[in-house]
Amino acid sequence: MLESLIPIALYVLPMLFFFYMGINVLLRNPKKVEHRLVSIAIGCYFLLFLEEYVRYQLPLEYSSTLSSLWFANVGIVLPSLSFHFIIKLSGAYRKMPKWLYPYIFYLPLLIIPVGIMNNSTFISSQQFVMAGMWKVPVYNTSYYAALTVSILISVASLIFLSRHQALNRSSEHQAIYRILRRGMSISLSWIAFFGYFHFGESLPPYPYLYGGLIWCFTLQVAMKKYDFLNFDHHRYKKLFDMNPAAILLANVSGTIKEANPSARQLFSFVDLDDTNLHTLASEDLASKLQRHQGIIDMETKVWNGEQWIDILVKGDYVFVEHEDHVILIMRDITVKKEQQRQIAFLAYHDSLTELPNRRYFYQELEKSIVQAEQHQEQLAIILIDLDYFKETNDRYGHQAGDEMLQHTAKLIQQLVGSTGMAARLGGDEFVLFIHPVEHQIQVQKIVNQLNAVFAQAELAYGNDTLSIPMSCGASIYPQDGTDVDTLLNHADKAMYRSKRQRKLKI
Repeated sequence: MLESLIPIALYVLPMLFFFYMGINVLLRNPKKVEHRLVSIAIGCYFLLFLEEYVRYQLPLEYSSTLSSLWFANVGIVLPSLSFHFIIKLSGAYRKMPKWLYPYIFYLPLLIIPVGIMNNSTFISSQQFVMAGMWKVPVYNTSYYAALTVSILISVASLIFLSRHQALNRSSEHQAIYRILRRGMSISLSWIAFFGYFHFGESLPPYPYLYGGLIWCFTLQVAMKKYDFLNFDHHRYKKLFDMNPAAILLANVSGTIKEANPSARQLFSFVDLDDTNLHTLASEDLASKLQRHQGIIDMETKVWNGEQWIDILVKGDYVFVEHEDHVILIMRDITVKKEQQRQIAFLAYHDSLTELPNRRYFYQELEKSIVQAEQHQEQLAIILIDLDYFKETNDRYGHQAGDEMLQHTAKLIQQLVGSTGMAARLGGDEFVLFIHPVEHQIQVQKIVNQLNAVFAQAELAYGNDTLSIPMSCGASIYPQDGTDVDTLLNHADKAMYRSKRQRKLKI
């Protein structure tokens, strides 16, 4: 019973481990050369242990044939694969000519057909003897020579790996190379110790083979700890996590399945794991999602749990886990939209008072004149100019003047309300129009209200209280003119008459 269990533990269990590792590495990314090389190398260790298990089961006379045709030839392939893997991993192959790479690594494999055709015994032991339960080889010069060459190739790989580690600046790559170098060093030490020294029946034949377990364990550590020989989709996972755009994956019912860190930051006031996408989307976006319509550079809004924010979104529909999903890539353009709104606002408004500027006022006044003409209505224009504004600026400074202009704008805006439009023409000059106007008495009433409001208006500035005297003049369409310039000119003359009368009274 013990003799049956020992080979299972020493050969079958390692074979199962090598089989698992080889398939695991290959399926992670079967298109990459590094994954193929490692999986083939692991497969070679599997074949070596399989050969030893088969040889253990067969009579002694089969050991020589199995060793020379199977064990020795597989052993030749291993160092070549390892060296090729190290060169490929480091990127040094890019400096090698195409006629040399990767063929140079497999030149030692020419020994295999030569040995088979000549029935040569120069790379393996041909004599085996029973030592307890083991069929132990009688080690000869050929065995030691082949072992030494294999170790030297592996040492060259280790030296190259150490040199490349010193040249690499990436901390993650440094850590990976450090793990691989330590694993290779331990594995080589094991192979050298148990390859050159023999322990009779105390250990199974070729105990140095177990150095392959050390090498595979090193790979396992590197794969778990770092992004080494990893699944092909892991690089896309990194792109998903590092992308500055917010990315959401949701099913058709709106359940959010995945959200990258940028999405969680964008929706910082929302628990995305417990929120439906349709509750966050605007009506137009939710409608497109429900109808499976294309979403390409769509400007819309989403609710981030605190406020509606502007986004630019791209979307596509994918099939994940046997279910339709939508993936949305969103960029927060709230600041950009606010800047655009501010630029558009400043194009038509005065930056100090936030009243419409001259250009915007002229456009709207011309539209109102057209409407007044079509409906046979009257329209009034009132021009306002602050008295002694220059003296206020000279005495109290421009800050006082700016505050006076802002206060004036508020007073005028409050008086006009929704019956017309007020604007700042420039300097201390303001204008407003009222449309429609029923009678000239209505215009005079507004002028009287302006005079009354500004007569009582005061502005607290520091320890002083500033009055805001003003003069105004009005014109009425169509009695005083039928175009903007004529109406403004008429109002300007009326304003200056009012200003002269005010000064005469003083």
